[in-house]
Amino acid sequence: MSTTEILQLNPQNVWKHFHAFTQIPRPTGHMKEIAKYVVDFGKSLHLETSQDKVGNVLIRKPAFKGYESAKTVILQSHMDMVPQKNTGVAHDFLKDPIETVIDGEWVKARATTLGADDGIGCAMMLAVLEDDSLKHPPLEALFTVDEEVGMDGANGLQKGFIEGSILINLDTEEEGQLCIGCAGGLDVNISFDFTPDQSIPHKDVAYKVSLSGLKGGHSGTQIHLGRANANKLMNRFLKEAVKNYEARLAEIHGGSLRNAIPRESVAVVTVPNQLSDDLEDLVLEYESLFREDFAGIEDGISFVAEKVELPSALIPEEVQNNLIHAVEGCPNGVISDLADFPGVVESSLNLALVKSSEDTIEVKLLVRSSSESRKEWVSSAVESVFSLAGADVEFDSDYPGWQPDAHSELLHVMERAYLEKYGEKPQVIVIHAGLECGIIQSNVEQKLDIVSFGPTITGAHSPDESVKIDSVERSYDYLVSILEQLK
Repeated sequence: MSTTEILQLNPQNVWKHFHAFTQIPRPTGHMKEIAKYVVDFGKSLHLETSQDKVGNVLIRKPAFKGYESAKTVILQSHMDMVPQKNTGVAHDFLKDPIETVIDGEWVKARATTLGADDGIGCAMMLAVLEDDSLKHPPLEALFTVDEEVGMDGANGLQKGFIEGSILINLDTEEEGQLCIGCAGGLDVNISFDFTPDQSIPHKDVAYKVSLSGLKGGHSGTQIHLGRANANKLMNRFLKEAVKNYEARLAEIHGGSLRNAIPRESVAVVTVPNQLSDDLEDLVLEYESLFREDFAGIEDGISFVAEKVELPSALIPEEVQNNLIHAVEGCPNGVISDLADFPGVVESSLNLALVKSSEDTIEVKLLVRSSSESRKEWVSSAVESVFSLAGADVEFDSDYPGWQPDAHSELLHVMERAYLEKYGEKPQVIVIHAGLECGIIQSNVEQKLDIVSFGPTITGAHSPDESVKIDSVERSYDYLVSILEQLK
């Protein structure tokens, strides 16, 4: 099957540009070629085209006749893609084009990510710029770089680069949804430094205690589901084992990624030999307790203990106890919901990582909130808990949220256009994850009226990524209708 078959799909002017994007390697961090394509395209249309110091491209298109006095509209998408491939696939994302496949109602790639996130948004923008028959206000098409790792393009945006006051982001991945807000985030990095305790009684025995089988998930979009946090569960067990079974902690490793709900935790503990059977019973008791506490949510919990060789050293008792008490007292999960959007998370905290090394214990947390004030409050609470426990606390990677505005004029126009076109109301959402919108707002002086939408994309960031063909056509038609109504 030829990769050029997508050129026959409708609207052809959108798929033409998306096909061009698939032929140009554009993994995050390698934006030179794709940015040149967009710059050359803008110049070929004799449109004002510029590029800022971080690589973002801006193309301005004058208003259609009769729309000259309308507010300038910014269309925005990111040019980079996540480079993922199936095991054993010989694909070089720095050199090879993406091979597209039409699979029924979907376009996907052959064993790699497709890059519809957000290449299809960029293609829609290029199609609008190219079509002189469309009725629209003055346009600024902003193509950002390196969104997928660090949102570098949005973060590097300079004041004055864009002048519009209305922004339509094309990076929402379910048709029929209008996103009007998202969470910001802040990393909290904690460390306990210590000198290893090598005074282990020879009559002690050691166990590796392993917690696994939890669902985990995205710490933003799935935090409201009430799934178990492996670090919190392991800590609950350790507190009991230390308090009543004379356990000592030698090692601990729970969680991995800052933005993932931890699914597994492993700890190595020692206990007096005469209490070894009791500890094994305690593990069984806690496995039953965890299963009972999370019945209907977690159906695969496994909590087991196996004897291992005595470790060469232990975490000092004071540090061990301080860690356990701090983790026990630290908030986790949903902190607050949005008042205007019942059931939508405003603020959350993910206790993502607890990891010991020879002389340090690292704890990493991710605070999310669509409110800057709440984000600061939650992070301050974490700082207080761990500072009292004698740990060093640092903050990193702070990025702003996008505060939802239920009274947005742009939202009302887009709701009306959707109702007129499809006979039903769109779903208005606020997501508890990051989009570029809040960062862009923080980097411009003017107040932006922002809404995000896009066609249906599934499996983003994986080789299963697919974009729904008819959804692309409807989304582009919808975009054209919105622009026509913004007079």
